[in-house]
Amino acid sequence: MRMNSLFYSTMGACVLFSTTVMADVALNGRDATPQMIVRVARGEAVTVEKDSLDKVAKAYAVLLQGAKEGQEIYGLTVGVGWNKDRKMVDATGELTPELMEASREFNEGLLRAHSVGVGPDTDLTVVRAAMAVRLNNILTGGPGVQPHVAEILIAFLNKGITPIMPSRGSVGQADMTLLSHIGLAMLGEGEVDYQGRRMPAAEGLKAAGIEPLKPFGKDGLAILSSNAYAAGLAAIAIDDAERLLSTSRLVYALSLEGLNGNVSPLLEDVAKLRPFPSHLSATAGLRTLLDGSYLWQVDDKRILQDPLSFRTAPYLLGSFADSLSRIKELISIQINSSDDNPGIVLGAEPQSDLAQAKRGYVEGGAVLSTANFEPLPWVITFEELGIVLAHHTTASSERVLKLNNPTHTKLPRYLGTENTHHAFLVVEAPLMALATENRRWLSRPPSTPARSPAALKTSERMRLMLSSACVPRSTTASRSCRWNCFMPHRQRIYG
Repeated sequence: MRMNSLFYSTMGACVLFSTTVMADVALNGRDATPQMIVRVARGEAVTVEKDSLDKVAKAYAVLLQGAKEGQEIYGLTVGVGWNKDRKMVDATGELTPELMEASREFNEGLLRAHSVGVGPDTDLTVVRAAMAVRLNNILTGGPGVQPHVAEILIAFLNKGITPIMPSRGSVGQADMTLLSHIGLAMLGEGEVDYQGRRMPAAEGLKAAGIEPLKPFGKDGLAILSSNAYAAGLAAIAIDDAERLLSTSRLVYALSLEGLNGNVSPLLEDVAKLRPFPSHLSATAGLRTLLDGSYLWQVDDKRILQDPLSFRTAPYLLGSFADSLSRIKELISIQINSSDDNPGIVLGAEPQSDLAQAKRGYVEGGAVLSTANFEPLPWVITFEELGIVLAHHTTASSERVLKLNNPTHTKLPRYLGTENTHHAFLVVEAPLMALATENRRWLSRPPSTPARSPAALKTSERMRLMLSSACVPRSTTASRSCRWNCFMPHRQRIYG
């Protein structure tokens, strides 16, 4: 492959990844992918099958049956957090108008009390991602909400209503202080963006023809107590990382040609000497990219061993791909399941005659206390991805420094000419600044437990898992700046 061909392949990939095809996204609670969540976040409408909404209705019926039979149900008949010992609604027997009114007041109060997020407004695409994730969670039946909750989320996504939501204040294990603002908008309170205009939620719902929610049962708890915001951010971060990985492969191949580098570390026989699967895959992909390159021809000026940032790049790219593959699998589980407490299990029957094992089961299913709000299975893997990116960003910056150095390239200093002054010298400063910033944030595990407010008592260990999703995403933005500096180098050498 000639250099110009590889350059235009790289630029073509950037254009391809920036192109969006608009179409409805079908959600059913079973097979949503991070990419589907991102499509909704960027404006595509959703469709939901009738059988999925039927499942929501059946799960809601199981929840109410448990309440009628006198079960203590967290967030419905008793309070939440430290107030779990306080009886809020006595639902034993029939659901009278008085009981329903009491439940509505409790649910509305729960949403208002938790709407204490702070900081700048969350980007509207992230709010849409959170709503898409939560809608898909609800379609599993696990949250046990009334069908109108799902219908409002569908209407919000399809009619261009996006709640205005703060971006800070969540410490993990459910983004309560943030997602509650979506609940406020469902009530017709707070503010929304309606088709590009900011307005009171009540005005937006009226303009869109949406009936405000009258929450009942555990609607309020289900709306605010989930990891949907962090999972939505995670889906967007995964999409960003996939773009980064694909472009990084192309840019590395391009920079290796700019260096007149040695392809020996890419040989299949070399990779088989230590056959890590990710390394075998990375070197095979790079050999394909460099097929036809002048690097495979004899050049007496080519050095025997390139700087480490070039030689070890296949290991970095392989580790990146490996980590990204695992996090995609785990996030797919997260967005197609219920992280609710309590959770509704349709069609379940007791697996034991022991009293505690039978507790919570009713006709049609069960209402069971859970700890499914714990996000560690996927958060820890996100932190691993962050560490991989920290290594990746350092090597990326180092390669730019080497390309500026005639000792390595045998080209003019800083890739300049007799008609330039500093050429690409100053490019090094922002690259190193961004690399330092990335290392600072990506190498720290934000999910290690932090002390929670004393009032939460039973939630004494909270995890800053929101940061675990945010940091890799913000890093890909700074890496984009780095690519923009890479490309002029390649074009200058061979343009």
